[in-house]
Amino acid sequence: MTSSPSDVITLDDGVLTLPLATADNGTALDHDLALAGAAELGRVTRGQVDAGAILLASTGKNFCAGGNVGAFAAADDRAEYLRGLADDLHHLIGVLYETGLPVVAAVNGWAAGAGMSMALHADIAIGGTTTKMRPAYPGIGLSPDCGMSWTLPRAVGPARARHIIMTDQIIDAQRALDLGLLAEVVDDDAVTDTARATAVQLAAGPRGSMTAIRRLVHDSAGRTLTDHLTAEAQSISRLSSTPEGIEGVDAFIAKRAPDFGSVR
Repeated sequence: MTSSPSDVITLDDGVLTLPLATADNGTALDHDLALAGAAELGRVTRGQVDAGAILLASTGKNFCAGGNVGAFAAADDRAEYLRGLADDLHHLIGVLYETGLPVVAAVNGWAAGAGMSMALHADIAIGGTTTKMRPAYPGIGLSPDCGMSWTLPRAVGPARARHIIMTDQIIDAQRALDLGLLAEVVDDDAVTDTARATAVQLAAGPRGSMTAIRRLVHDSAGRTLTDHLTAEAQSISRLSSTPEGIEGVDAFIAKRAPDFGSVR
């Protein structure tokens, strides 16, 4: 039976789980899930969904094995189809950043092509011992989408990014960890639970702080140091007068654990 987006997109414990692939198409990226995910993230930005973190995941054996190449081949106009698909996926990524929420990825099995691209948008990517990443685009004569040619150079440097993409390297879990593409590697059967626990922890924390951290790190690449120091000063000053900032400082002085949920 084919999974529907409403079956697999869930909100629990403040974590909005957005699967990118299911077993239905061999864990190829699911276009319908991408559209539904973007719509749900839009509801988050409009304040209609109270989420504190996003979990990118899969319901199959792989995080995402890449685009559905069979659908590419079957399209009447491949160029038109690929442009529409890329635009839809890029809209998903845009609204993912617009939410300002921390993003965790449960990178089990393969993260290839668009799957690798999407994993690179996570703030914290959890992999398993057999997790593998691969650009995959040159293998079918195409170029990256979903931001790989933007995120990977920022993670590993332009020269290494060109090398990885052009030679279509298979990156095992340990190397992905060493390169900073994964934040943590756990046993394969613990990937989903570890990623979810991390997302729950972030959702329960100070949400204004999480949003500011993500924005500051993301924006740092386009700023001078002087401009970025100004942005940091503005951010920490603003947060200090919010209910979460007040609770955090007061809890520290009182030598107790902060209860950020009580002031949201």
